[in-house]
Formats: sequence, structure tokens, C-alpha cells
Amino acid sequence: QVQLVESGGGLVQAGGSLRLSCAASGRTFSSNYMGWFRQAPGKEREFVAAISWSGGNTYSPDSPKGRFTISRDNAKNTVYLQMNSLKPEDTALYYCAAGPFLVTTPQSVPYWGQGTQVTVSS
Repeated sequence: QVQLVESGGGLVQAGGSLRLSCAASGRTFSSNYMGWFRQAPGKEREFVAAISWSGGNTYSPDSPKGRFTISRDNAKNTVYLQMNSLKPEDTALYYCAAGPFLVTTPQSVPYWGQGTQVTVSS
């Protein structure tokens, strides 16, 4: 069993920054991918970024590429999402994801966190 706990969400003005954290426990993550997804009200869950646990390779879609950066601290079993130049359309519930394969689609994710809310005001 894997547990993922997100933190760092909140309310921020447009143009501001937030850093989300996801602490993983319950299983060795030396060969697992981790990632972030988000879901806005009335919309499907979408891929934001992913990172390989051992290699440090990162993956992200065209948007919001360049504004969001995923990183990890293996010693702390923690993955981060640094979000800069936030826009109101970034408002969503942000979920941490983990799995043995690259987690770029919701269907590929076996383990989810409960989510942390990010609200960007205009």
C-alpha cells in the first residue's frame, strides 16, 4: 500500500507562486514514477507533470510547461511542484500520483493522494 499526502495549496493572486509538496510512504519509491494532476470543477482530470524517481527525468505537457517545475527529494520521499506566474485558469484540485510506470494519464495511476486546492484570484 502506498500513501501520498499533498500540502502547500491555498489562495494566491494571479502572477503569484505556490509550491506543492507530496510526501510518499508505505513502499520503496526507488523505481517509481511520481507526478501531478489537476482537476477543475466540471472538467476531467489532466496531467500536469511527472518525474522518474531514480533518473530525475521530467515530463510535462505543452501547457503549463515553463511555468510549473517538478522536482524530488529522494531522501525525504517527497515530490514538489513549483508553480509560478499563476493564472486564474490554474485554479483546481491538485493531486499527487505515483506508480511503477510513467504516470501521464489518469488511467496509468495506481496510487493517488487526496488532493490540495489551489485557487488563483484575478
